[in-house]
Amino acid sequence: MLTLFFASASSVPGVYYAYQHSDAVGKFIVILLLIGSILTWTVMLDKAWSLYRARRLSARFINMFQLDGENNMLALSILREAENNSGPAAAIYRAGVEKLLDFYTADNVSSNTRSIPKPCKLSEAQYNAVEAVLEREVSSQLKELETRIGVLATLVSLSPFCGLFGTVWGVMMAFCGIAAAGKSDFTALAPGVAGALLTTVAGLVVAIPSLVGYNLLTGTIRQLTGMMDNFT
Repeated sequence: MLTLFFASASSVPGVYYAYQHSDAVGKFIVILLLIGSILTWTVMLDKAWSLYRARRLSARFINMFQLDGENNMLALSILREAENNSGPAAAIYRAGVEKLLDFYTADNVSSNTRSIPKPCKLSEAQYNAVEAVLEREVSSQLKELETRIGVLATLVSLSPFCGLFGTVWGVMMAFCGIAAAGKSDFTALAPGVAGALLTTVAGLVVAIPSLVGYNLLTGTIRQLTGMMDNFT
């Protein structure tokens, strides 16, 4: 978008020429869409990194849990990994463990803080309580993963309409200028139409990357949601 917008004028009229011949409304819409483009790429890159990190950390923790979960001698290593792992799966595990430990009495817990409490049979109500905590934590993690995704969805929908509004406005003003001047010369109409069409180009430049990024990010979120549900 920046390269397209700030392309230098040449002997052949181009984007800069169209921008020069836009009216105040058209220039405002182009600048607004330029800001939208910067916001789009900022959100996409930030969310792509955070989702990649969340998926990598969750996969590492789940693999460790599956390998060592049935070995009580290694359960402490899982707990330590959960404390040091900031992924969604580790957060779900921590929430479940904290609720589970609420059901142990002081007699069940060894005085050695590095040991594991003796297992006790959970009642149906206790089991349901742990399950509710896990599901609540999944919802909380999903809400965190979807943060700022709505910004991309808004830009995908709004950018083309802003561009279309600028084009319709510019064409209308170009024809009004021709009518006021009393001329029907195409060369007098062309600059105004070129400036009007620039807003549509700017809208598509914002909307297309936003749409691709939105689909890729939501697909990654769906994969992470399935991973969390299966782990739970």
